[in-house]
Amino acid sequence: MVCVRLRVRGRVQGVGFRAYVRDQARGLGVMGWVRNCADGSVEVLACGSEAAVERLTKSVSQGPVGAHVARVEQGEPTDAHVPEGFSVRYDEEGYGDP
Repeated sequence: MVCVRLRVRGRVQGVGFRAYVRDQARGLGVMGWVRNCADGSVEVLACGSEAAVERLTKSVSQGPVGAHVARVEQGEPTDAHVPEGFSVRYDEEGYGDP
């Protein structure tokens, strides 16, 4: 199993991007989460087989209709905890953790 943290920049909030990522991840059997960030980007934690995570990263790079992905930054996760399933995370303002 591999885990990556993605930061997606561009027009990625208010266009159904989180739901798109959630649906793609669940279809691929990838575990993790997606959330909006206060700076206008979207953050993704993706854990699964190398092939599934690569496919999700490619899907995230394209995004749904209405989105414009300027770039995707990939890094190592800071948390070793692998969540079960895949969820959208948000607080009262729609950003960060609940």
